[in-house]
Order: sequence, then C-alpha cells, then structure tokens
Amino acid sequence: MKKSLLILWVSFILIPLAGQIPSQYYSSATNKKGYALRVALHHIIKDHNALTYKQLWDAFPSTDRKPNGKVWDPYSDNPVGDPAYEYTFFTDQCGSYSTEGDCYNREHSIPASWFNDATPLYTDLFHLYPTDGYVNNRRSNYPYGKVGSATWTSLNGSKVGSSATPGYTGTVFEPIDEYKGDFARSYFYMTVRYMDKNMGVTSNSMFTNGSLKPWALQLLIQWHNQDPVSQKELNRNEAIFALQENRNPFIDFPELVGKIYGNDSIYAFDPSGIEEFAEIVQSIRFSNPAHGDLLLFYDDIENSSDLSLTLYDVMGREVRTYDLSALPSGVSIADHPPGFYFLKINDRKKQIYKLIIQ
Repeated sequence: MKKSLLILWVSFILIPLAGQIPSQYYSSATNKKGYALRVALHHIIKDHNALTYKQLWDAFPSTDRKPNGKVWDPYSDNPVGDPAYEYTFFTDQCGSYSTEGDCYNREHSIPASWFNDATPLYTDLFHLYPTDGYVNNRRSNYPYGKVGSATWTSLNGSKVGSSATPGYTGTVFEPIDEYKGDFARSYFYMTVRYMDKNMGVTSNSMFTNGSLKPWALQLLIQWHNQDPVSQKELNRNEAIFALQENRNPFIDFPELVGKIYGNDSIYAFDPSGIEEFAEIVQSIRFSNPAHGDLLLFYDDIENSSDLSLTLYDVMGREVRTYDLSALPSGVSIADHPPGFYFLKINDRKKQIYKLIIQ
C-alpha cells in the first residue's frame, strides 16, 4: 500500500464536541433528515422536567451567570466593553421599574401571548432569559426582525422600530448582533419541542402553529449563520439539561438547521460523524477553539493525488472545492463570510467535519 503524508493548513475555528451529551441521546435521530429528523428530535426532547414560573428565579444563577457572577442579560450586555448597568441575582429582581437599570425579570423570547400562556411552554428555559424589565417591556410582544427606522434604542443597542425584514411589515425588536444566533437557536428548539402546539395565536407571531413562517425562518437561518454557537450557549445548554433533563439539539449540532430546513442536505444526520472522521486521520492537532493553523496528518492514503477538499454552507450548498493534488501548503478560506460550514475531505471514506469561520 502506498504510504503518504498530507499536511493541510486551513484557517478556521472548530466546533468542539458538545460537552456532556449522554451516550445514545440522539441515536434515534441517526440517518434521518428533513421532517423525519424533526419528528425524531421532538420525541427525544419532549416530556422534559417542567419548572414552575417561580423556580425560574432560582434557575437563572446556574443558566445565565456571567463570569463575574452578575446576571447575563442579552438585552443590556455589552460584549465589547463595560455595560451601562449589571444586576445581582435575587437582589435586583423585578419589582417595579420606570427606566433601564431598575431590575431584571423573566423574558419570554417567544412572547407568551403567542401561545396563550400555555404550559409547559410558559416556563421552558430554552426560550426564557433574564432581561432588564424596562427593555423587556419596550420589546412587548413584537417579533424579532431587522429594524429599518428605530423609534427607540436601548443602552446596549437593541432596537424597536419599523421592520426592514423582507416578508414582514410592522414593528419589530432587534437584539444586538452578538445574541441574534442565541435567540435563533431558541426558536429552532421550540419548532422541534413544540411542533405539535400552536405558537401562532396572534397575528404578529413568527409562527404558524408550531412552524416558523417563511419570512421568520429565513431571518433566523441568517442569524444562526452569522452568530455561531458560543461557549455561553454550550454552558447554558448543560445547565438547562441538568434542570429540565432535555437539550437544545441546535446548540449540540448547529448543522441540524440545514438538515431539517435546508433544500439540499449533504448527508442525513449522524451524531457520531465527527468521531468517524477522526478515525481516518492519524492525528489532528489544534487548540480548542483553534485560532491559527490546523494540521491534518493523513497516513496510509492510496491515490493521494485524487484528494480534494469541499466547503459547504449549513444549507448543504457547495461553496468551493479545492484540488489538493499538488499537496499545497495552505488553503485560505479568509474570503468566506463568518458562519457555520462543513469541511469535507473527498477521500475514499468521504467524511465530513463541521467548522466555524470567523
């Protein structure tokens, strides 16, 4: 057998395997895609341990705690500097408020009026966040969207105003860019967990029954791609799992958005796909996350001159194929916009690896 070595340099950030997924947790969804995959995931995450509304106050210190111990409020946080105000758990619970910075409360990112306050949706932590009471009130029950002309802007840059989102006219609320993906994945979770419920009671809801309206789906796919899963979300997923005993599949496997809602999935869902890929690689050396070069060392590869590398977006569309026949020292993907991608090595096993470009 011909023995060769391929050293491939790729500039990207790898998604770590989601920390504490129980063995076989997603096994019943293996090899499914589209609607069948959505149904399989529904049966995996339904019947969770529902908290009471009062218990949410006690849950937030484990699910939404900043590294400095303060409340992690996506409506007031400033990821690039000091926030205008911060809250202490329990001490600063609402209460009454008259302006920003008075107190924090329990925000339904999917407004409760959209589903008539039904349980267990009303207390599902995957779409509930501690947020400033005044900003929460200004958000009201408006859908998320891109604001064209703002009528009000919070201290961290969240906006209320007229919609510039294709397919929807009316007032919308736009969170800052750093949390758009968080909210998108909350909504995708709800489309699976409550696919049999009605979340479209009001006319301004982003849902028709348990499914996202077309304009909302396109918006949230965009937010999902532009704001990849953060360590905050990974930690929050684990904390909620400890309380509710279910997980957000779209945090564990961001590619599920493409496999369920994409027009052209590359492969059916395989939760063990990353590990299978690693089996054909002698060693993968990178920090996690990787911020520089990634070296893939291949051993015992026949016909290495036929190797190529293909990038796909999360909807399964081919972005670019690179010919590796000359064994180049580097492949630059710096010109691709930030977001989720798939890296496929087109060798005899045709395995796929998921990545984030930043």
